[in-house]
Amino acid sequence: MEVSESKWKPFLGTCIVLTGAIFFSAKAIFVKLVYRYDIDSITALTLRMLFAIPFFAWIAFRSKNTKTSANLTKKDWGFIFILGFLGFYLASLFDFIGLEYISAGLERLTLFVYPTIVLIIGSFLFKRKIKKAEVFAISLTYSGILVAFIGDIQTEGPNATKGVLFVFASAISYSLYLVGSESLIPKLGSVRFTSYLMLISGLIVVIHFFIVRNPSSLIQPPNVYLYGLALGILTTVIPAYLTTEGIRMIGSGRAAIIGSTGPISTILLAWLFLEEPITSSGIAGTILVLIGVLWIGRKKTDLKNS
Repeated sequence: MEVSESKWKPFLGTCIVLTGAIFFSAKAIFVKLVYRYDIDSITALTLRMLFAIPFFAWIAFRSKNTKTSANLTKKDWGFIFILGFLGFYLASLFDFIGLEYISAGLERLTLFVYPTIVLIIGSFLFKRKIKKAEVFAISLTYSGILVAFIGDIQTEGPNATKGVLFVFASAISYSLYLVGSESLIPKLGSVRFTSYLMLISGLIVVIHFFIVRNPSSLIQPPNVYLYGLALGILTTVIPAYLTTEGIRMIGSGRAAIIGSTGPISTILLAWLFLEEPITSSGIAGTILVLIGVLWIGRKKTDLKNS
C-alpha cells in the first residue's frame, strides 16, 4: 500500500496544485463579473470575505487542538496581525482596486512578478548580492509586464497605468508577507497559520466596509451573491488549502513551476467568460514573465540543492 501511495503521490500532488492554481486564477474573472453590477472594490472584497470567514474559522478551530499546535505569545499575535494586514487585507484591497482599471489577464500577470520582489527584498534584508543572471531574469519579467501593458492601454485607456500600479502595490504587500511568514509557519503549521491570517484580514475588511460604506450596499441581486460565494470559496478557501497540501506532497519548487499556469489560465478564462481578447502583446508579455519568474525559481532550487 505504501509503495502504491508513493507511486501516485507526485501525480496527485501535481493535480492538486494545478487545480488550486486554476481556481485561484479565476478570482479576477469573478471580480470582473461583480463589477458589471456597478459594485465598488471594497464591497466586492467584503462579499468575498463574508463567505470565506466561516470556513476559515471552522478550520482554525479544528486545527487549534492538533498535536503540532503551539502556544502563541503576544509578540506572535502582533506579528500575525501585521502579516494578515499586509498579505491578505492590503494586498487584496489593492488588487481589487486595480481590477477596476485593467484586464483580468494583465492583473494576473502583474501579480505573478512577486518572486522577483521577494528576491529584491531578501537581498536588502539579508544582504545577499543579486547575481547577473537574476538581474537578467528580473529585467525579462518586467519587460513582459511592459509589453502586456502597452497592449492593454490601447483597450483600457489611460487608467490602465493606475490599475497596474495598484496591482503592483498588491504584489509588494504579498511579497512582504511571504518574507515575514517564514518564521511563523513552522511554529503554527501552514493550515493554522493560513486560517488565522485569513480570519484577521477578513475582519479588517469587514470593519473597513462598515466605516466607509452603508450596510445597504450589501443588498444586491442574487447573481452578485453567487459570484461572491465563488470568490469566497472557489477562489479563496479551496485554493489556499489545495496549494498547501500540494506543496506538502511534491515540494515548493515543483509547486511553483506548476503554479506558473496561473496567468495562462486567467487569460483563457477571461477570453471565455469576459470576452477579453487574446492579443499578441498579451501572449508575448506572458511568455517573458513566465521565463523570468521560472528562471528565478530554478536558481532558488539550485541553491537549496547545492
